[in-house]
Amino acid sequence: MMGTMRLRQLSHSIILRILLLGLGIVVVGTTARYFILSQFLREDLDKVVASQQQALASYVARDVDSKLVERRDLLQRLAASLPRQLLGQPRQLRAWLQERHELHPLFNQGLLLVDSRGAILADFPERPLQARINLADREYVQAALAGEASLGRPAPDWLDREPVLPMAAPVRDEQGRVQAALVGLTPLATPGFLNLLLQSRIGRSGGFLLISPRDRVFVAATEPELVLKPTPPAGVNPLHDRAMAGYRGTGITVNAKGVEEAVAIVSVPSAEWFVVARLPTAEAFEPVTRVQQYILRNSVVVSLVFLVLASLGLAHVFRPLRRTAEYADRMTRGECPLEPLPVLRNDEVGHLTAAFNRLLRKLSESQAALAQAAHHDALTGLPNRMLLADRLSQARVLAQRKGSRIALLFLDLDGFKPINDSLGHEAGDEVLRLVAGRLSGCVRASDTLARVGGDEFVILMGDLDSQAEQAAARVAAKCIEALAEPFPVQDQSCRLGVSIGIALGDGESAANTLLLQADQAMYRAKESGRGRYVIATT
Repeated sequence: MMGTMRLRQLSHSIILRILLLGLGIVVVGTTARYFILSQFLREDLDKVVASQQQALASYVARDVDSKLVERRDLLQRLAASLPRQLLGQPRQLRAWLQERHELHPLFNQGLLLVDSRGAILADFPERPLQARINLADREYVQAALAGEASLGRPAPDWLDREPVLPMAAPVRDEQGRVQAALVGLTPLATPGFLNLLLQSRIGRSGGFLLISPRDRVFVAATEPELVLKPTPPAGVNPLHDRAMAGYRGTGITVNAKGVEEAVAIVSVPSAEWFVVARLPTAEAFEPVTRVQQYILRNSVVVSLVFLVLASLGLAHVFRPLRRTAEYADRMTRGECPLEPLPVLRNDEVGHLTAAFNRLLRKLSESQAALAQAAHHDALTGLPNRMLLADRLSQARVLAQRKGSRIALLFLDLDGFKPINDSLGHEAGDEVLRLVAGRLSGCVRASDTLARVGGDEFVILMGDLDSQAEQAAARVAAKCIEALAEPFPVQDQSCRLGVSIGIALGDGESAANTLLLQADQAMYRAKESGRGRYVIATT
């Protein structure tokens, strides 16, 4: 009855949380900033993971509890309906057990009737060796004979050693006196019993544990090798020790194998057990790790978003939510484009989908902003040194394939420092933006103009023919001419010049070598009078 009520409640409300965490980190300039940002992301994700683990553990705990209550109630009803006159008739009693077993096959391992001395009066299915076993020392039998329905210790079956869960209920006479105990045996691996816990995974490597603190054993686990194994001794896992003492909640701990895990602990009331949902922090905080690695390697951050959608309840209620989760997962794996999902319902599923669409839009905007910041100069909008290196690498590959030439022009402004010193940095920034605009008009659409320093620019010309030197010289001359015109700044007319070093190469030329040659040629241009270009000699 209680299980039916819970299912009915779930059919009217989707108890599902979408856990989204967008990790966006700007380019880090210092080690201190790296650690601060990493700590912030870790703490934020910790809360989200804790909430997810708590929801999953609660759902599994409710499922286990409903299955136990269902079996306990059934066993009590069977015990109450047992004809008392059959207690002295083993054959008729076995037939009655067989009939009830066929009508209510929840106790797959069998039904037993035990007298007040612990002897087995009848069993079904009948196993000859079983009749020799006395159950007087079993706590659950003692409790039933004392008048209380009881759940036994999960243990291997006394004959075939299959892990079973025993349960017992008192059999009373008309005056309410206990005459015997009805025992039901359920294999822990029986279909439909603990399937949700045994077969479910959290992420790639996480899972669930079902623990009996009274018996100090793992009742069930996603990892089959843990079933009926003793729990870790005190001192091995501090959070486990707290859970055995009654703590229920979330936390980070190190398990007996030395693996750090994010866990959530939820009680199973009917059995005094508890469910543990666990996920290695290496997987739970994987987005943070990837962000950290990207920062260290490229001084840039990539945004990562993951979406976890879990369905709770009947299949027909949560099917739209599962489809949404599957489609979102395909998008995260790159199997389909990032695009908004259709909002088909005005309930929790629809609200969740709409929230996902809003997050998707923000993610696209954030990714675009990060890409711009990572590869372009903030002042001029020109490609920066990182993007220049990437373009140069592409130009070398193209040159190798086509046998073409590459030209690299290193530009350093003449007379910029006096402007900066006399008129201020704001005026200097304005001059740099004007310089960038004029230089942009001197290059081809296929060329790359990058700002690589304070007043230093680089022009990359790729896919050149045998006239590469002449082409580079023409561009250099255009740049010198463009910057010779005065610059109007703060109601003043400022003059600048530019010294240019040119390096020529092909697909075999090293990028650092070309940059060094162009830089050295630029210094020779300055030494020879400025306002001119010099071609490096190889």
